[in-house]
Amino acid sequence: MYDVAIIGAGPVGLAFAQSLAGQGFRIAIVERQPESVLADPPFDGREIALTHHSRHVLESLGAWDEIPGASISPLRRAQVMNGRAPHALTFSPPKETSDQPLGFLVPNHLIRGALFKRFKQAEGIALLSGTALEKLTVMREFATLRLADGETITAKLAVAADTRFSQSRKSQGIGAITHDFKRSMMVCRMAHEAPHHETAVEWFDYGQTAALLPVNGQISSVVITRSATDIAKLMAMEAGAFEAEMERSLARRKLGNLRLLSTRHAYPLVATFAHRFVGQRFALIGDAAVGMHPVTAHGFNLGLSGAAILAGELKSAGVDAGLAGALRAYESRHRRASFPLFAGTNAIATLYSKEDVPARIARHAIIGLGTVLPPARRAIAAMLTDKRGGGLATAL
Repeated sequence: MYDVAIIGAGPVGLAFAQSLAGQGFRIAIVERQPESVLADPPFDGREIALTHHSRHVLESLGAWDEIPGASISPLRRAQVMNGRAPHALTFSPPKETSDQPLGFLVPNHLIRGALFKRFKQAEGIALLSGTALEKLTVMREFATLRLADGETITAKLAVAADTRFSQSRKSQGIGAITHDFKRSMMVCRMAHEAPHHETAVEWFDYGQTAALLPVNGQISSVVITRSATDIAKLMAMEAGAFEAEMERSLARRKLGNLRLLSTRHAYPLVATFAHRFVGQRFALIGDAAVGMHPVTAHGFNLGLSGAAILAGELKSAGVDAGLAGALRAYESRHRRASFPLFAGTNAIATLYSKEDVPARIARHAIIGLGTVLPPARRAIAAMLTDKRGGGLATAL
């Protein structure tokens, strides 16, 4: 019998497993993808905006040093723009840390690869890859996981880290608040003539939201949010037509000629917040607990934070007599930290996706107020920034 069985070997699941490694726990991770993909994840278009707190977590796990330095892009400033308004809401590091970046942009696949490399060096963790979870049965004394390859394992605690559409969560009768934004997001890398000055730009234009995330060199990760139909058209365009469309769409940014450097990837925009984070010998972490809209960069950072909280509670209480108390403490702490961010992020994303006149006026007022009044800018930054990490004002 294992002490902890983790469902899902995404970056949060891997980080959680490593946080428990070396503490006397017997741990198993169940993952449907083959080990070859986990060891060498393909590029998926996503650039993860890491707070300083998340960097410290990755450093503590040894994963930060496994990421090539040339692939870590510092983020010095962030700007929020609305429509054709002449002003922008700008965020920079506070004076006392002005020599430090707001955060760091790292390709998602490199984070995954680095965490897996460290995971393979950890002791006391079994990887059951290339097989899916068929059935999860939780009883008073243990949980049973029946796998698609016919194997069955038992554990004192089952932890779901299997995406915001978690089947494990559903199997335990735990519902979730679901906010479908009726939009999709397309991401890719593009080279441009003008420098980006290590500044991320979030531009709430009419008919789309665009984000330009600065990658080392004169390269940006381009993130376009439109209707699913429009995103499908962008995905289907041949490279030349796509570059012309991006030059037209991003003309205000004055980037010059744009050149597609990578594959394009599309993702639906759906945010989720589980009704409960724990059950009897069961817990949710990562997107299975809270699946954030990417507009304020909290998703992965929040997932790492939640995993660290649960790991800390388990190390203090164990998975036997103290398990119920540990799970209650984890749920209380993580819900208090995550729900205000979830609600605030959804409010921002909803406001900035509306095209009606009242919404446009409200957007202009918010950005205008933040531009003119420093206290207002700090108030907005408090909503957008993970203060624990000294983190990011805005970015995907």
